[in-house]
Amino acid sequence: MPTFVAMPAIETFGLEKTYTVGFWRKRPRCALRPLNLAVEEGEVFGYLGPNGAGKTTTLKLLMGLMFPTAGSAKILGREVNDPQVKAQIGFLPEQPYFYDYLTARELLEYYAQLSGVEARARSRRVAAVLERVGLRDVAGVQLRKFSKGMLQRVGIAQAILHDPKVVFLDEPMSGLDPIGRREVRDLIESLKQEGKTVFFSTHILSDAEALCDRVAVLHQGELRGIGVIADLTSSVRGKVEVIWQGGVIPPAMHALSAECHLIGAMARAVVGENQLDAAVDALRRANLKLVSVTPVRASLEDYFVEKLSPAEVAAR
Repeated sequence: MPTFVAMPAIETFGLEKTYTVGFWRKRPRCALRPLNLAVEEGEVFGYLGPNGAGKTTTLKLLMGLMFPTAGSAKILGREVNDPQVKAQIGFLPEQPYFYDYLTARELLEYYAQLSGVEARARSRRVAAVLERVGLRDVAGVQLRKFSKGMLQRVGIAQAILHDPKVVFLDEPMSGLDPIGRREVRDLIESLKQEGKTVFFSTHILSDAEALCDRVAVLHQGELRGIGVIADLTSSVRGKVEVIWQGGVIPPAMHALSAECHLIGAMARAVVGENQLDAAVDALRRANLKLVSVTPVRASLEDYFVEKLSPAEVAAR
């Protein structure tokens, strides 16, 4: 029997974009340096970077909304400008604009028609998507009365309305409150469970850490790092977190130059690995109950900052 080889959902080959800026003295500005990237099918892929890193430029190139200076890209094995590809992708831009005086239902019926959803299935499909994003009860309300979070959910609804295989989301949590961010995270997780590929850009690292199978770090248009989050954050920082009960910090703990904090009846301290025995002895002498000892591992934020050079970090 022939061997089936999985095809990446998204591939870029030396994808690059350079703008010409200035009025009198025009000069080139590189927004995206040659990018080589592969995203597997069914993966939630986080595209991380500070503002101005080139994340939106990459998404616009993948959407075919602008032409690259060099290189190429494929989605589902086809060139990005292939009409058959367009029918299989959904896109939420960072700042979507919708017609204020349309209702959510009217807007989605319009998008459903543009997306090629069959007429007899259109109303049923719109109702199902509104239910999925939690807008069923306000389907008849004009969009001008929607909050930022509700408009974001409308944007996601139009991106998944035609049941695409690949969904691109540009800063989907931007400007949302904690509840709104949680709802968007739940929706992304449900798309993954359906086997869809989700590629989303963000600078909110906690959301990426909670959702993504892999992440890539982009800065000043250059890919600085890529990998599985568990691998990127697996290194131990040579420190240990000690938590104890009692709400008291023994003087001996301060003598170890430990980072100490009181949290109600609990207390915690971060000490070097070579100071762990001395810290435990200090708690024992003070008759305090040890709760846990945990190695301090790298966070996604640590990895992110590490990929920016010290000069770049200081300049921000």
